[in-house]
Amino acid sequence: MLGAVATALGEAGADIVGLDIVERGPDGAVDDLLVALPPGGLADRLITSAQSVPGVVVESLRPHLGGTDLRRDLDLVEEMAALPHRATNLLVELAPEAFGGGWALLVDARGGVVSASRGAPEQGELALPWPVAQPREIALTETWVPRSWALTGTQLVVAPLGSSTRVILLGRPGGPAFRTSEVVRLAHLAGLSANLEGGFS
Repeated sequence: MLGAVATALGEAGADIVGLDIVERGPDGAVDDLLVALPPGGLADRLITSAQSVPGVVVESLRPHLGGTDLRRDLDLVEEMAALPHRATNLLVELAPEAFGGGWALLVDARGGVVSASRGAPEQGELALPWPVAQPREIALTETWVPRSWALTGTQLVVAPLGSSTRVILLGRPGGPAFRTSEVVRLAHLAGLSANLEGGFS
Protein backbone atom coordinates (compact mmCIF):
# COMPACT_ATOMS: atom_id res chain seq x y z
CA MET A 1 0.00 0.00 0.00
CA LEU A 2 2.85 2.39 0.83
CA GLY A 3 4.32 1.75 -2.60
CA ALA A 4 0.97 2.57 -4.21
CA VAL A 5 0.80 5.82 -2.21
CA ALA A 6 4.33 6.73 -3.31
CA THR A 7 3.36 6.11 -6.93
CA ALA A 8 0.19 8.20 -6.63
CA LEU A 9 2.09 11.09 -5.03
CA GLY A 10 4.79 10.84 -7.67
CA GLU A 11 2.17 11.15 -10.39
CA ALA A 12 1.04 14.35 -8.66
CA GLY A 13 4.59 15.68 -8.94
CA ALA A 14 5.49 15.23 -5.27
CA ASP A 15 8.59 13.59 -3.81
CA ILE A 16 8.57 11.66 -0.52
CA VAL A 17 11.64 12.89 1.36
CA GLY A 18 10.91 11.37 4.76
CA LEU A 19 8.84 8.62 6.36
CA ASP A 20 8.06 7.97 10.01
CA ILE A 21 6.03 4.95 11.09
CA VAL A 22 3.85 6.38 13.84
CA GLU A 23 1.77 3.33 14.74
CA ARG A 24 1.28 -0.22 13.50
CA GLY A 25 -1.50 -2.60 14.51
CA PRO A 26 -3.86 -5.30 13.29
CA ASP A 27 -6.26 -2.70 11.89
CA GLY A 28 -3.64 -0.89 9.83
CA ALA A 29 -0.86 1.63 10.14
CA VAL A 30 -0.36 5.35 10.62
CA ASP A 31 2.57 6.81 8.71
CA ASP A 32 3.87 10.37 8.71
CA LEU A 33 5.16 11.33 5.26
CA LEU A 34 7.34 14.35 4.58
CA VAL A 35 6.60 15.42 1.01
CA ALA A 36 8.22 18.06 -1.20
CA LEU A 37 5.97 19.78 -3.70
CA PRO A 38 7.20 21.27 -6.97
CA PRO A 39 6.95 25.07 -7.39
CA GLY A 40 3.28 25.94 -7.81
CA GLY A 41 2.17 22.49 -6.63
CA LEU A 42 -1.18 22.35 -4.87
CA ALA A 43 -1.38 20.69 -1.46
CA ASP A 44 -5.01 19.65 -2.11
CA ARG A 45 -3.82 17.46 -4.96
CA LEU A 46 -1.71 15.46 -2.49
CA ILE A 47 -4.79 14.50 -0.51
CA THR A 48 -6.73 13.49 -3.62
CA SER A 49 -3.80 11.47 -4.94
CA ALA A 50 -3.11 9.64 -1.69
CA GLN A 51 -6.78 8.83 -1.08
CA SER A 52 -7.10 7.44 -4.60
CA VAL A 53 -5.35 4.35 -3.18
CA PRO A 54 -8.03 2.03 -1.70
CA GLY A 55 -7.92 1.94 2.10
CA VAL A 56 -5.85 5.11 2.49
CA VAL A 57 -7.16 7.99 4.61
CA VAL A 58 -5.32 11.30 4.97
CA GLU A 59 -5.76 12.46 8.57
CA SER A 60 -4.06 15.81 8.20
CA LEU A 61 -1.78 17.92 6.04
CA ARG A 62 0.58 20.27 7.85
CA PRO A 63 3.55 22.46 6.86
CA HIS A 64 6.90 21.02 7.89
CA LEU A 65 8.26 22.80 10.96
CA GLY A 66 11.82 21.62 10.48
CA GLY A 67 13.60 18.74 12.18
CA THR A 68 12.24 15.44 13.44
CA ASP A 69 10.21 14.81 16.60
CA LEU A 70 13.46 13.72 18.29
CA ARG A 71 15.26 16.87 17.20
CA ARG A 72 12.44 19.13 18.43
CA ASP A 73 12.27 17.24 21.74
CA LEU A 74 16.03 17.53 22.23
CA ASP A 75 15.92 21.26 21.47
CA LEU A 76 13.18 21.62 24.10
CA VAL A 77 15.16 19.58 26.66
CA GLU A 78 18.23 21.73 26.01
CA GLU A 79 16.23 24.89 26.73
CA MET A 80 14.83 23.42 29.96
CA ALA A 81 18.24 22.21 31.12
CA ALA A 82 19.72 25.68 30.59
CA LEU A 83 17.04 27.25 32.82
CA PRO A 84 15.96 24.50 35.25
CA HIS A 85 14.13 26.92 37.55
CA ARG A 86 11.77 27.68 34.60
CA ALA A 87 11.58 24.15 33.19
CA THR A 88 7.82 23.63 33.46
CA ASN A 89 6.99 27.09 32.13
CA LEU A 90 9.37 26.52 29.22
CA LEU A 91 7.66 23.22 28.50
CA VAL A 92 4.32 25.01 28.34
CA GLU A 93 5.74 27.72 26.07
CA LEU A 94 7.56 25.37 23.68
CA ALA A 95 5.50 22.15 23.63
CA PRO A 96 3.03 23.41 21.00
CA GLU A 97 5.82 23.83 18.47
CA ALA A 98 7.40 20.49 19.38
CA PHE A 99 4.05 18.76 18.84
CA GLY A 100 3.14 20.43 15.58
CA GLY A 101 1.03 23.38 16.60
CA GLY A 102 -1.75 24.21 19.01
CA TRP A 103 -1.42 25.54 22.54
CA ALA A 104 -0.57 24.46 26.10
CA LEU A 105 -1.72 25.30 29.62
CA LEU A 106 -0.15 24.64 33.00
CA VAL A 107 -3.05 23.76 35.31
CA ASP A 108 -2.98 23.32 39.07
CA ALA A 109 -5.82 21.72 41.02
CA ARG A 110 -5.59 24.47 43.63
CA GLY A 111 -5.03 27.49 41.43
CA GLY A 112 -6.53 26.79 38.05
CA VAL A 113 -4.55 27.92 34.99
CA VAL A 114 -1.08 28.97 36.17
CA SER A 115 0.54 29.75 32.80
CA ALA A 116 -0.26 29.49 29.11
CA SER A 117 1.52 29.33 25.79
CA ARG A 118 1.02 31.85 23.03
CA GLY A 119 -2.33 31.28 21.32
CA ALA A 120 -3.87 29.45 24.27
CA PRO A 121 -7.53 30.23 25.01
CA GLU A 122 -8.16 32.49 27.98
CA GLN A 123 -9.47 30.24 30.70
CA GLY A 124 -10.16 30.55 34.39
CA GLU A 125 -10.83 27.45 36.44
CA LEU A 126 -10.85 24.13 34.59
CA ALA A 127 -12.77 21.37 36.35
CA LEU A 128 -10.38 18.62 35.35
CA PRO A 129 -11.15 15.27 36.99
CA TRP A 130 -8.44 15.47 39.66
CA PRO A 131 -6.19 13.74 40.45
CA VAL A 132 -4.53 13.14 37.06
CA ALA A 133 -2.25 10.21 37.77
CA GLN A 134 -1.48 9.12 34.19
CA PRO A 135 -0.95 10.85 30.85
CA ARG A 136 -3.91 10.37 28.55
CA GLU A 137 -5.94 11.68 25.67
CA ILE A 138 -9.10 13.55 26.64
CA ALA A 139 -12.39 12.94 24.86
CA LEU A 140 -14.27 16.06 23.81
CA THR A 141 -17.39 14.49 25.32
CA GLU A 142 -16.00 14.75 28.87
CA THR A 143 -18.28 17.10 30.81
CA TRP A 144 -15.54 19.49 31.98
CA VAL A 145 -14.29 20.29 28.44
CA PRO A 146 -15.29 23.87 27.48
CA ARG A 147 -17.93 23.95 24.75
CA SER A 148 -15.81 26.20 22.52
CA TRP A 149 -13.03 23.59 22.50
CA ALA A 150 -15.45 20.85 21.49
CA LEU A 151 -16.93 23.02 18.73
CA THR A 152 -13.49 23.62 17.19
CA GLY A 153 -12.61 19.93 17.40
CA THR A 154 -9.67 20.66 19.70
CA GLN A 155 -7.79 17.43 20.35
CA LEU A 156 -6.54 17.26 23.95
CA VAL A 157 -3.91 15.40 25.92
CA VAL A 158 -2.87 15.83 29.54
CA ALA A 159 0.20 14.72 31.51
CA PRO A 160 1.10 15.15 35.20
CA LEU A 161 4.03 17.42 36.10
CA GLY A 162 5.57 15.53 38.98
CA SER A 163 2.25 15.56 40.83
CA SER A 164 -1.26 14.32 40.16
CA THR A 165 -2.58 17.83 40.94
CA ARG A 166 -0.34 19.76 38.51
CA VAL A 167 -0.49 19.04 34.79
CA ILE A 168 0.30 20.23 31.31
CA LEU A 169 -2.74 20.31 29.03
CA LEU A 170 -1.96 20.33 25.31
CA GLY A 171 -4.59 21.28 22.73
CA ARG A 172 -4.56 20.98 18.94
CA PRO A 173 -7.58 22.82 17.45
CA GLY A 174 -9.05 20.97 14.49
CA GLY A 175 -6.77 17.98 14.97
CA PRO A 176 -5.22 15.73 14.07
CA ALA A 177 -5.80 13.45 17.04
CA PHE A 178 -2.88 12.81 19.35
CA ARG A 179 -1.21 9.46 18.80
CA THR A 180 -0.08 7.09 21.56
CA SER A 181 3.54 7.91 20.74
CA GLU A 182 2.82 11.63 21.28
CA VAL A 183 1.18 10.96 24.65
CA VAL A 184 4.31 9.03 25.69
CA ARG A 185 6.58 11.84 24.45
CA LEU A 186 4.62 14.45 26.41
CA ALA A 187 4.72 12.28 29.54
CA HIS A 188 8.52 11.98 29.35
CA LEU A 189 8.99 15.70 28.76
CA ALA A 190 6.59 16.55 31.61
CA GLY A 191 8.42 14.23 33.99
CA LEU A 192 11.78 15.65 32.98
CA SER A 193 10.64 19.24 33.42
CA ALA A 194 9.31 18.47 36.90
CA ASN A 195 12.58 16.72 37.88
CA LEU A 196 14.69 19.60 36.58
CA GLU A 197 12.66 22.20 38.41
CA GLY A 198 12.44 20.11 41.58
CA GLY A 199 16.19 19.48 41.54
CA PHE A 200 16.89 23.18 41.13
CA SER A 201 14.68 24.19 44.04
